[in-house]
Amino acid sequence: MTDTTRTEQASAAETEIFEAPVQRSRLAWLRDVFHMSGEKAQPRVGLVILGFSVLFIAITARLALLATLPNEQVGIRRASSNAISAARPDIVDRNGEILATDIGVVSVFAEPRKILDKDEATELLTAVLPELDAKDLRDKLGTKKGFVWVKREITPRQQAEVYRLGIPGVGFLPEHKRFYPNGPAAAHVLGFANIDNIGIAGMEKYIDSQGLQDLNGAGLTSQASDLKPIKLSIDLRVEHVLRDELVKGMERFKAIAAAGAIMDVTTGEVIALVSLPDFDPNNPVDALEKDRINRMSVGVYEMGSTFKALTIAMALDSGKVNINSSFSTAGGMMRFGRQVIKEYHGTGRTLTVPEVFVHSSNMGSIKMALAVGVEGHKAFLKKMMQLDRMTTELPESAAPIVPQRWGEINTATIAFGHGLAVAPLQAIAAVGALVNGGYLMKPTFLKRSQEEAMQVATRVIKPETSEALRFIMRINGEKGSAKKADVAGYFVGGKTGTAEKVIGGRYSKNKNFTTFTAIVPSDKPRYLFLTIYDEPKGYAESGGYSTAAWNGGVTTGKLIERAAPLLGVAPRFDPPPSPFPLMAKLGAWGSR
Repeated sequence: MTDTTRTEQASAAETEIFEAPVQRSRLAWLRDVFHMSGEKAQPRVGLVILGFSVLFIAITARLALLATLPNEQVGIRRASSNAISAARPDIVDRNGEILATDIGVVSVFAEPRKILDKDEATELLTAVLPELDAKDLRDKLGTKKGFVWVKREITPRQQAEVYRLGIPGVGFLPEHKRFYPNGPAAAHVLGFANIDNIGIAGMEKYIDSQGLQDLNGAGLTSQASDLKPIKLSIDLRVEHVLRDELVKGMERFKAIAAAGAIMDVTTGEVIALVSLPDFDPNNPVDALEKDRINRMSVGVYEMGSTFKALTIAMALDSGKVNINSSFSTAGGMMRFGRQVIKEYHGTGRTLTVPEVFVHSSNMGSIKMALAVGVEGHKAFLKKMMQLDRMTTELPESAAPIVPQRWGEINTATIAFGHGLAVAPLQAIAAVGALVNGGYLMKPTFLKRSQEEAMQVATRVIKPETSEALRFIMRINGEKGSAKKADVAGYFVGGKTGTAEKVIGGRYSKNKNFTTFTAIVPSDKPRYLFLTIYDEPKGYAESGGYSTAAWNGGVTTGKLIERAAPLLGVAPRFDPPPSPFPLMAKLGAWGSR
């Protein structure tokens, strides 16, 4: 071995001796780094494992759910998540009585891709369900769709017959069907739902607009019982009474239509509403016929002399007229250019404000309106919600017919209820404000308290004006045209209204639209009654007259007699002490 070689070996050994600790220290450093990284990575790895575990459990649960579901629900989930009708909440009256509810029904569906022989399936199904159109069904089954309806809402017997056919790809689905246990009662308030359980009219449509129904498609997690019931202001007992009396009255007076409503003037709640002819929401085939409209909110009419209450309230509230003001009706007529306005049953003498109301004087009403002026008249009626469309929870409403050019002649005719057509529901809202102390409340079909009502109420007249209106309505109920509704013990106040119908652009002399408004009790009103007849006929007892007292008045009296006890209004056979203190103090006519 040469010296050079020895030197190189010694140098290499020396290098190894010195470098070995350095290498060992590097390895230790790397081990430490990996150990520290492992400690930090452990929580992350745990989270990943946990996430995958949750995902696996969810998938397993989903598969288990699908395995336990009926085949038809699997099919509908796969084919059409929107096919099954949504569950709807129950609708109940103010006392919790069911007005509308869901019931379970079964429908037949098919999955065309699974049907091997379309013609045979069509022949078998139409033999069991003969109401089906064979061509239409064959076309449905011939599509590439994953889901089609065969027939909705079949009977249990039909279900059994279809089941026995054993056609692959044909199955059944449970659905929700709307049911109205009281038939036509409150039909125009409730409206109805279509075959898909979608609200089409009335409160059913309101429920959809508010998103109060279950729209989860197949309805696997929510039933109607899971949804909070919608509590209406309607009292089913009173609703039945109102409808019964209107049906009888419509037959007795040979009217072509009738309508009525009862409203709580302290809350604005509509306690009952009927419009005849009506329909059965369980089978609303004729609900869209022209004569089936809701006359209380969709029909607009000249309300006749019931509007005189608004005219007198306006005049008194303006301060330009007081309860003892008097107006001459001599001559029995007033002329406006070529227009002549006459009294219906003129007295030919000077009348005080209460007498104008009791004698239903057109001339007295006109003079009061003219004292306020055209612009003041328009402003007052707008404040009283008579010149604009009134909205409630019911989707159906109509705008009033207002004169395009409003001059003195318009104020004159509107003063006694002609020349302005409004929905009866908005008219009674205004009358309610006249007698409840002066607070205007938009009518509601949902139950609410007086405190809730006052939060949205607007003062429109002074309290003393309201007392004056209650006073003159009571006088009219006791001595005037509203006597036929003056049921003993209920201190009724009222006003008749008879308007000639407009036929072909002209007022008809022998076709009337009659209204009758009553308050109970008039010293402290709680309920307002409105009865309407369209084209009532005279009869022997009325002497041939078809005016409001002889039809609306008669019906309203019977209605008060039956409904007041149900509403908790107890009869008082002794007159209330000092019912109208301000009127007595002022010495108003009739207060003695």
